[in-house]
Amino acid sequence: VQLVESGGDLVQFGGSLRLSCVISGTIGGIIDMDVMGWYRQALGKQRELVATMTISNGDTNLRDSVKGRFTISRDNTKNTLYLQMNNLRPEDTAVYYCNAKSGNSLYKGEYWGQGTPVTVSS
Repeated sequence: VQLVESGGDLVQFGGSLRLSCVISGTIGGIIDMDVMGWYRQALGKQRELVATMTISNGDTNLRDSVKGRFTISRDNTKNTLYLQMNNLRPEDTAVYYCNAKSGNSLYKGEYWGQGTPVTVSS
């Protein structure tokens, strides 16, 4: 199972970005995963959860500091998870990682992408 993120960039305060995470290496693609999400790690800080989605029913969970600004979504036909980030703040600066968890007997485990950097200038 491979996760490849893209979309990170340098953006000004108040700007927007959309991150993408493409999953490959499974028969069913994104639907072979139970939960997918986005985490971030700022320099010198621990990795933290940003948003998750239960693939089967679309239920989402976002950290309080991004509610109302970030949206997590997926496109099953493209095997892609998205993170739409609006009204970005300097404190959103971090490397953003895609995460997937599966209980499927073929792909049981947890997977990470390589990360995509987001920098928000003040």
